[in-house]
Amino acid sequence: MMLERKSAVIYGGGGAIGGAVARVFAREGARVFLAGRTPARLDAVARDIAAAGGTVETAQVDVFDQAAVERHAETVATTAGGIDIALNAVSIMHDQGTPLAGLALEEFMRPIDGFLRTLFITSKAVARHMGGTGVILTLSEPGAKLAIGGILGHGVSAAGKEAFARLLAVELAPAGIRVVNIRPHAVIDAPAAGSYTNDLFKPAAGGGAVQDFLESGLAPTTLLKRLPTLAEIAETAAFLASDHAAAMTGAVVNLSAGALVD
Repeated sequence: MMLERKSAVIYGGGGAIGGAVARVFAREGARVFLAGRTPARLDAVARDIAAAGGTVETAQVDVFDQAAVERHAETVATTAGGIDIALNAVSIMHDQGTPLAGLALEEFMRPIDGFLRTLFITSKAVARHMGGTGVILTLSEPGAKLAIGGILGHGVSAAGKEAFARLLAVELAPAGIRVVNIRPHAVIDAPAAGSYTNDLFKPAAGGGAVQDFLESGLAPTTLLKRLPTLAEIAETAAFLASDHAAAMTGAVVNLSAGALVD
C-alpha cells in the first residue's frame, strides 16, 4: 500500500478526476479528505471508498473562499496530524474554439483567473501543514504547449498552471515538499463519469456525441492514437504522491498519450 498512513486532501473530490484519484488513494491506504462545493457528489465518492474499506471524510468547501479553505486545511491537519498530500482537481468551465475577434475579455480571463486563483489558495493553505515529505499535485492540459487557434484563455491558463507548479517547487523544496504537475489530455471516460468536459466539448462535437468527438476527433491526433483514462491518471497520481517518486519535483508528467512531445 503505497500511501499507508498518509493523509490526502483532494479539492474537487466529487469530480471525475478527483473522485478517481480519491478512490485509488484510499485503496493505497491513505486517509482521504474530500473537499468541494457539491455534497451529493462528494458523498457518492465517499460511499465508494467506505464500501471498499477505505477511510474518508467530506466537507463542503468553496475553493474561491480563501478563509474557508484555510479553516478546512487547519481542521484536516488537526484531525490527521498534518497533511501529506494535496491534489487540486477543481474544474472551471471556459471557452474553447472562439478566436480573438469574437472572444470577450471575461471569457479570456475566466480560466486564467479561476484555475490559478484556486491553485494559489489551496497550495498556500496546505503547505503550512506539510512536513518534510509533503506532496502537492496539480493538473494541466496539452494546451500549455499546443499552438492552435481558439484556445487563448485555455492555453494561457494551462501554461500558467505548469509554471505555477514549477516555481512553487522551487520555493517549497527547502522544506522537503514536492510539487508535481500532471498533464493529461481529454480523458476518454470522463464524460461518462459526469465530468464538466461533456459540456465543454459539445460545441466542438458539432451537434454529435461528445464521445464520438473524443474517439474520432482527438484520439487520432495523439502518438498512441488513444486518450488517457481516469484509471491511468489516478494510478499515476498515487505513484507520484508516494515515496517511490521521492526524487521527483518541479516536473510535468505527460499523460496525454502523446498529444505533444516536450
